[in-house]
Amino acid sequence: MKNIAILGSTGSIGTQTLEVIEENPSLFRAYVLTAYSNADLLIAQSLKFKPAYAIICDEQKYQIVKEALSNTDVQVLAGNQAICNAVSDEHIDVVLTAMVGFSGLEPTIAAIKAGKDIALANKETLVVAGDIVTSLAKQHNVKILPVDSEHSAIFQCLAGEDHNPIEKIILTASGGPFRGKDAQFLANVTREAALKHPNWVMGAKITIDSASLMNKGLEVIEAKWLFDLSADQIEVIVHPQSIIHSLVQFTDGSIKAQLGLPDMKLPIQYALTYPDRIKTDFKRFSFTDYPNLTFEQPDMANFRNLSLAYKALDMGGNMPCIINAANEVAVAGFLKDKVGFLGMSDVIETCMERMPHIPSPTLDDHLNTDKETRILADNLIAAYGAVKA
Repeated sequence: MKNIAILGSTGSIGTQTLEVIEENPSLFRAYVLTAYSNADLLIAQSLKFKPAYAIICDEQKYQIVKEALSNTDVQVLAGNQAICNAVSDEHIDVVLTAMVGFSGLEPTIAAIKAGKDIALANKETLVVAGDIVTSLAKQHNVKILPVDSEHSAIFQCLAGEDHNPIEKIILTASGGPFRGKDAQFLANVTREAALKHPNWVMGAKITIDSASLMNKGLEVIEAKWLFDLSADQIEVIVHPQSIIHSLVQFTDGSIKAQLGLPDMKLPIQYALTYPDRIKTDFKRFSFTDYPNLTFEQPDMANFRNLSLAYKALDMGGNMPCIINAANEVAVAGFLKDKVGFLGMSDVIETCMERMPHIPSPTLDDHLNTDKETRILADNLIAAYGAVKA
């Protein structure tokens, strides 16, 4: 029996993780559940799974959760610091980090310092501070088990290949809902259209990132730290069917790929059971259902976020932190109709140009960079709105 702390239990990854736990009650227990502000769902999950802790980040919702769970043994806490404290509980075996964006960084670091293995669904943690996080993981002998389907695929392909050098990895991308569209089309994209992903069911932020190819850019940066690679060893290819989740090419030219239907429960479960695999009733892939698997180069001219991510990776230091913070603000602005689809890239690029580059940042440098970049991005979006008006 493994006790699992799910940071972000009310989001897409969190709810699917609870489905995996529910399907395997003899293997897993939901020990910690956290939510940012979705008190109603956190309450429902806590009543069903009876965790030791239920934590709501939005402290204004604390009393609501506290009163709803008053007749249970669930300890109700509030605030980000409470999460950082709770992940140190001696009974926790794995911390699954599925919080959205930068907010996952400090709880993940706290869990690593407490010696907990990390099932990582919060890619921004490695994007922002990959050097610090990976160094701490080595120091505390902690495994970082990728949950993203692409990085899980690479991780699975590398099983048993520790002694064989990687020539490159190939991350696949669906291309999102606007694959093949030009700048004129993209200039008029609506929020509703961008939220309709062709293959995956995900939260709003990651769905917009997928549509703009920023998600793939963030995955490139994450892969650098997970697999100790340079930028020129990480290739992106568009694969619209989302059946091949990613590939590894070794120095002899051989390529290994991991295939399966688009279903996040498989990589979630693999991270929780690693190094073992357990039997599932997941729908099986059949080649006859997909007689044509196709591939094409990503369009980095019209989808500039991917090229901006490669640039940030090349520059290093706090530049990935800058691009992540600017993107989080830009996506929030797009979802509120404050900035256009192409305008998101403009905001990110301007932040990269104006924010000071720190080649060897400390954790405090990352925290300050994130804060200052968000202020700049907010101001840029306000100016964008004024011009548009």
